Amino acid sequence: MGTWARTAATAVTLGAGTAAYGAVVERNAFTVRRFDVPVLAPGASPIRILHVSDLHITPRQHRKQEWIRGLAALQPDLVVNTGDTLSAVDGIPAVLDALEPLRAFPGVFVPGNNDYWEPRPKSPTRYFGRPQGPAPAGTPLPWPELARALTRAGWLDLTHERTVLSVGGADVALTGVDDPHLRKVRYELVAGPADDDAAVRIGVTHSPEPFVLREFAADGYDLVLAGHTHGGQVRLPFGPALVTNCGIERDRARWLHRWDDREDTGAERPMWFHVCAGLGTNPFTPLRFCCRPEASLLTLVPRA
Repeated sequence: MGTWARTAATAVTLGAGTAAYGAVVERNAFTVRRFDVPVLAPGASPIRILHVSDLHITPRQHRKQEWIRGLAALQPDLVVNTGDTLSAVDGIPAVLDALEPLRAFPGVFVPGNNDYWEPRPKSPTRYFGRPQGPAPAGTPLPWPELARALTRAGWLDLTHERTVLSVGGADVALTGVDDPHLRKVRYELVAGPADDDAAVRIGVTHSPEPFVLREFAADGYDLVLAGHTHGGQVRLPFGPALVTNCGIERDRARWLHRWDDREDTGAERPMWFHVCAGLGTNPFTPLRFCCRPEASLLTLVPRA
């Protein structure tokens, strides 16, 4: 065998091994990330928020469903689900079962693009082009039915809604929008200064599109929670995501960041945003590499 042939064979072997690891091992290596977020007034008691996103639940994913159920042991003060919960037309019973222990805690949610339409096979190369909101196509998912079920169970649908919840003994102002990726967001429906009397003001969106973050920042929110990116899903070892599938930069595709686009907002305090790398994948690309599936436990603490 010549040098070129040996090199090609080695590359194929390494590629197959990496894909097998990502599809079998890492995509099931669920973990909890923990972050302290300095957004409360000095002397305030901490508030613990469990941020889940991109569950992409299908009925046969029993391991993932059981792991999600176990998150109740974290005893959060609030659960925030930033969308892409469904991935199958018959997935509602599995979703409700997975989330059942978490519904013992106050919770809010918004939809993601894959809550509206069943996933379809896609070429991975399309993610390397300019991010675009895909035109709705394929089989519609029963998102309205799931949203009603979650609401009946006690969680609040924040789709273009503003509310204040008593969380951990403090008033938390929450505002949510519909999915930016499908261009369903209508920020003007919830626009206006955030509640000054609340202990913390939190925006909720599925995709961390900069134009949405900018709107929340201008209205004085302290923190925005988002998902959608899967953290890149495939990342360079010790490096950034390869793609984000939205307008956010690759080095901010997951975890906690300070929003620094404040020049024209007149905001007195910095806004933070957290992108949850999520717990699932598109059913047709069931792998992760250097990007474990995760939920996040955010502890809101006093500002320095």
